[in-house]
Amino acid sequence: MNYSKEEVLQYVQEEGVKFIRLMFADVFGRQKNISIMPEELPRAFTYGIAFDASAIRGFGDESHSDLFLHPEPETLMVLPWRPEHGKVVRMFCSITYPDGRPFECDTRALLKTAVEDAKAEGYTFYFGAEQEFYLFELDENNEPTSIPYDHAGYMDIAPEDKGENVRREICLTLEQMGIRPESSHHEEGPGQNEIDFRYTEALEAADNAMTFQTVVKSVARKNGLAANFSPKPIKGAPGNGFHINISVRPGKSGEMLPHLIAGILDKAVPMTVFLNPVEASYERLGQMKAPRYVSWSGENRSQLVRVPAAAEEYCRAELRSPDPLANPYLAFTLIIRAALRGIRDGMMPPAPTDKNLFRTDEAELSGLKKLPESLEKAKEAALEDAFIRTSLPKKIREIYCSE
Repeated sequence: MNYSKEEVLQYVQEEGVKFIRLMFADVFGRQKNISIMPEELPRAFTYGIAFDASAIRGFGDESHSDLFLHPEPETLMVLPWRPEHGKVVRMFCSITYPDGRPFECDTRALLKTAVEDAKAEGYTFYFGAEQEFYLFELDENNEPTSIPYDHAGYMDIAPEDKGENVRREICLTLEQMGIRPESSHHEEGPGQNEIDFRYTEALEAADNAMTFQTVVKSVARKNGLAANFSPKPIKGAPGNGFHINISVRPGKSGEMLPHLIAGILDKAVPMTVFLNPVEASYERLGQMKAPRYVSWSGENRSQLVRVPAAAEEYCRAELRSPDPLANPYLAFTLIIRAALRGIRDGMMPPAPTDKNLFRTDEAELSGLKKLPESLEKAKEAALEDAFIRTSLPKKIREIYCSE
């Protein structure tokens, strides 16, 4: 529901809300928040709430440490895992300097601008997220262990699949928050799970991806478990992917899809550091259905981009390289920018690679471009690319590529 400021103030008063979490993300997509009391909410809406940015990586130093959070009322959500009496709600925030200038490392604002630019050209992008995660047992001190919660396999059922009830609770919690999960199941790895979302517009989809990780971690802890979204939690087991389904309108029967795919493939290599931001990301790529080559095909899970079998309304492209440590605001921003470039320039993708790339010999693979094989190589590719320079502020590029 899209609340106005006045409606939020009324809701907080009438529903006995005791804490308001002002949420934002750092440049790497790690969620941060400040909790304020209800009487501070009018000030937050009028002036913003100041915070010390020097303690957040990439946000500033001690000499320029003040930034302001401005809650966006349309993002109001109750956190249903908190007590019913003394409710807790959250709102996502925009970030500014004290003089009101937008903060260039506000990645949510970058996505909003990309969405607006796309709409100015007549296009609306939709995203559906598929995030995988592992569930691990806790030790006697309630610290995460490396012991998987179960040893079930792909789409197994109880009793082998112990995560069934946890996924059910996650999905019900998300529904209470107005977020629509589409499906859930056990994945291939021991203790590995996946929950998929129905497609929505870009900003809502990115907000939901952020909220999803909070819900999963909170519900897991409530059940005496630890959720792990890292790209390679167990060596020798499948990594966690963040598969991103993308569609664009207007357009019938996927008529824009070839241009969208071509734009993404053309800039897949320099985008990689922002989709796969840690060293462990590169232990996942090229292994167990995670792509290594810049290629595409229909229904083929060994490709970087695949076009799932779907009816017209659901025609989409699935980008399979990102992992869940990617900042969804940055990821969606770059995808929109690359896709728009492909549409604008009438780009066409190369011929589809209708082969299982995990079982193809080296001679046949030699003609395909590879994704970067290390974080260092991914940084180098981003630094050299003009598209990245025009799509992201210098400060964000430096944080990702120079550290």
